[in-house]
Amino acid sequence: MDLAIGPLDLAAHVDEALAVQAVAFDLHPDEVAVRRQIVLRHMTYPGARALGATSRGQLVGFVYGMPNDRTHWWSTVVEPYLRAEGNDTWLDDSFVITELHVHPAHQNRGIGRTLITTITDSATEPRSILSAIDTDSPARGLYHSLGYVDLARRVHFPSAPKPYAVMGAPLPLRRR
Repeated sequence: MDLAIGPLDLAAHVDEALAVQAVAFDLHPDEVAVRRQIVLRHMTYPGARALGATSRGQLVGFVYGMPNDRTHWWSTVVEPYLRAEGNDTWLDDSFVITELHVHPAHQNRGIGRTLITTITDSATEPRSILSAIDTDSPARGLYHSLGYVDLARRVHFPSAPKPYAVMGAPLPLRRR
């Protein structure tokens, strides 16, 4: 497969990236519109960066993240759950994987693994945190295989129908 992974100007390619996310998460156009504004705002934050995976010139996966800031919305939502488990210090000095998505037609080929390990390899923070739907899924299996552990489960985000797990791992991520 002709696959290239490298830096992605996510602001310039937000619609392509969200098309991948929409297929992966079965999002409706109104949800995509909301996420578009969120992504564009996130890309203005200090240290935010993105990588893309392209095949034959088409974006088939992407990841983006940034150094965590306790004042960001995500941190304010997950902090009480982490504190209840004695894990709220994970919010300090961590690189957050904000989104990681691979088009379903390209999954199970190591693309997600390469995206997340590549973006965290350049992080200056000693650890990484993320949230994932709290189910036994291939995504959670990937995160566990990289060294992520559950820091809090049954985390409820406003307007999200399913609970999430917050996970954390020391950097660099474990390799297979």
